[in-house]
Amino acid sequence: MRRFGKWMLSIVSAVVALVLALLLPVAWVEFGCHGDVVEGEYVSILPPKHHRAEARTLLTYPEWHIVHAYDDYAKVIDENDPHDFGYFGAIRTYWSSLCALKEQAASHGGMNVQTKQLVYVIGVSFSAELIFKAAYEETIGRIATWARGAEHSPLDRLSARQAKAYATFLQQVPWYKWDFEGDITALGVAKTQSFRDRERRFALGAEFTAKSAYAGVIEGAVANVGVDELTLRMIVKGPDVGSLAGFEGITVIAERPEGIEIETIRYRALTQLLKQMAVLDVEIVEMAGNDDIMLTVIAKEPTIAGALASFERQGYDDYRHLILTKVSKLMVTLALFANGTVRVEHVHDY
Repeated sequence: MRRFGKWMLSIVSAVVALVLALLLPVAWVEFGCHGDVVEGEYVSILPPKHHRAEARTLLTYPEWHIVHAYDDYAKVIDENDPHDFGYFGAIRTYWSSLCALKEQAASHGGMNVQTKQLVYVIGVSFSAELIFKAAYEETIGRIATWARGAEHSPLDRLSARQAKAYATFLQQVPWYKWDFEGDITALGVAKTQSFRDRERRFALGAEFTAKSAYAGVIEGAVANVGVDELTLRMIVKGPDVGSLAGFEGITVIAERPEGIEIETIRYRALTQLLKQMAVLDVEIVEMAGNDDIMLTVIAKEPTIAGALASFERQGYDDYRHLILTKVSKLMVTLALFANGTVRVEHVHDY
């Protein structure tokens, strides 16, 4: 009984230590990351029902950081192995970028309670997932790669394709809608009797099973509270503004003294739409009742003047930069980057 008690105490101590480690970055961001509150002078054009909180352009990034991390992971394992991915680097940049964004958000309305809950919960979940994944891949997973040799097994190649498809899917669709059961079935069909394939079938099968069960819970919760709006309103002007009526994803609503009111799609599709609009002589006057917007750009340089945060992309030979700009300058910015060495990755709407 004494030995059992010591064993249980060790387990409880390990669990408590893990929980404290996961909550430490939350405390750091909450109590250590503060920005200067600046009262805005901008008077919006659109009516309040079409407004979205301006700070959301900054605070949508944490979810996208996770999307980008999955893309980095897919890129790494395409040629290397899961233990080559920097799990703790992905965790560190999540919290460091959130700190910078929370500081900046103070002058754009700040983080409300609901947003804090979201970014902290997904941050803790993301951190926990990567910690467990790192613990496994750096031990049992690494041993399995040693036994396999240099050449990837069939399930190594399949899992790389699955990871890439999943990362692409997340750019427009919530993660809980992914077909994890289909991935499990594909693993069973493609596996061989090699030790590495049997190990991958077990490890990835367990991961996908857990995610599938959790996805069902999340989807049910979302159904109860309702999904976010799939469109937003903006005011545009310029000599070419009439041509926007022919763009897929744009609905012309009305003419206003300040310009044309249009409704557009959101998320990754909006970024592609804005890039198309940037080749026209069109200026965005206001977007969702706001005059500031954030975008991420990819560049070879590790730093860019004025960036809110910058960090290296794993698996790629470049860096991601978070940039805040005026809505009225967005089209010029997109057009400028379209012909340079800096590539626009995503425009963060609200």
